[in-house]
Amino acid sequence: MRLPILAVFWATLSLVPPILAQERPNILFIMSDDHTAQAVGAYATVLKALNPTPTLDQLGAEGIVFDNAFCTNSICTPSRACILTGLYNHHNGVFDLGGRVQPANQTLPLLLRESGYQTAMIGKWHLKVEPNFDYYKVLPGQGKYYDTEFRVQGDKPWPQNTVTHKGEHSSDAITDSTLDWFKKKYDPSKPFFVCHQYKAPHDFFENAPRYQSYLADVEIPEPATLYEVPATWGSIATRGHLDELIPHIGTSIGKRNPRRSYAVDLYDRFPEEFPEGYQVDTYSEKETTRLAYQAYLKKYLRCVKGVDDNLSRLFHYLKAHDLFDNTLIIYTGDQGFWLGEKDFQDKRWAYEESQRMPLIIRHPASIPAGQRSDTLVENIDFPALMLDYAGVPRPEAMQGRSFRTICEGNEEPSDWKKAVYYRYWMHMAHHDNPGEMAYRTKTHKLIYFYGCDYEGENQTPPGWELYDLVKDPQELHNVYDDPAYTEIRDALKAAFAKMRQDIGDDGSHYPKCEAVVQEFWDYDDADRAKAIALSKAFRERREAALQKRKPRS
Repeated sequence: MRLPILAVFWATLSLVPPILAQERPNILFIMSDDHTAQAVGAYATVLKALNPTPTLDQLGAEGIVFDNAFCTNSICTPSRACILTGLYNHHNGVFDLGGRVQPANQTLPLLLRESGYQTAMIGKWHLKVEPNFDYYKVLPGQGKYYDTEFRVQGDKPWPQNTVTHKGEHSSDAITDSTLDWFKKKYDPSKPFFVCHQYKAPHDFFENAPRYQSYLADVEIPEPATLYEVPATWGSIATRGHLDELIPHIGTSIGKRNPRRSYAVDLYDRFPEEFPEGYQVDTYSEKETTRLAYQAYLKKYLRCVKGVDDNLSRLFHYLKAHDLFDNTLIIYTGDQGFWLGEKDFQDKRWAYEESQRMPLIIRHPASIPAGQRSDTLVENIDFPALMLDYAGVPRPEAMQGRSFRTICEGNEEPSDWKKAVYYRYWMHMAHHDNPGEMAYRTKTHKLIYFYGCDYEGENQTPPGWELYDLVKDPQELHNVYDDPAYTEIRDALKAAFAKMRQDIGDDGSHYPKCEAVVQEFWDYDDADRAKAIALSKAFRERREAALQKRKPRS
């Protein structure tokens, strides 16, 4: 693992001049866990009529909404590391859920503190080591929805100092904690940088009891692809050679995936959301999927409603104390999330539903209201934006760039990025997603499922997918082998390879994995034949493993 690029940051610290507080906005960075764009009213399509996020929708109406904001790795810890450092994961060293950013390398709060900001981190942290903020009150690991425990500063070494909000839901406890910071810790002589980060609506979606009646009698609209996708979707990597891997790739809403599905997992936790006497094997596959989807969406959206209502509380306090309009407010999720599209749950995929992040930004002094932008933005760009508003020079080594001029109503710069990069490293972990990488422009997405772990082992069949996002925004028709797309495919592949080198994902981190990446890059006839053999071998391994498991209820 290589981390020397981080050392370049600290040569710039002594060059950051102190700037008067009144010249710079406060910064409030709000992030919810797994809050996808499809569940934000400013973005939502099939869920829009449910009006799940009136507070966030108003924030968007008073600022700018980004339609093409993307994470570079759609899982919690790597996404948070990108936002903290402004570096892709292969440079910040956080490839998966086991990663961490050491206090000395937590770039964003360190630079803002050096420039005179008062810094606070409250809520979900998920980076395992101590936050390097002036103040912190963070959940241990994933944290609990109820009886919420926090790690705080104190007399004992990290992480031994804790406090617990007995009987309180995490969204309420996190908001109470941020309000308490404003009331007791905030120093009005300094601008503040506050990270306010919710656990909700991360699965398994435990809403506060007061929301249990919300949507109880509502039939939640279904995505068009909940029950089936066309045969033109996917590749051997996601379906198998003869569709034999459909039960084994990507966890499901219904009982498609016998290892993990909401049809079983949600019922085990929330039987009250299912009909009396429900058993997964007593219903048809379609009816099981329907019932699980309704239970899933209601629990998820109740958690979303709790976040939105708590943001209303927080914003009301800021308005009452004349802090709302002179604060740069950024709202996002740490990645997207699947809400039943293609019968998928969780995140991890390079497809739009999980790669896309909601991104809403408000600062009335500089950002005109009612804007919408299709500029390509990555989460590594977020810290550069905040540093720009703080008047802090962006370190040369930071890979993200500020998009402040775009927020303020100006045209996208001619040298702005023409594509974004994605890589998911946790091959077949937890939710049965193959190792993959992707290259997305405004018009096309090229996905390469290389299908192996860090050591080049546990292979699944490699495959390529290409989607024309103008004609096919739902990514239902893989045109990689369509002769009409040969020229654009080859151009995208060449640009993809160049981007990997330009941003430093050169394979030196995990050489055995990179050997597999390179082996199937050309995807000639020999590669395809080997992929077919790998598909058969993986199916045999998976089915043998399933036979050893205890029967599911």
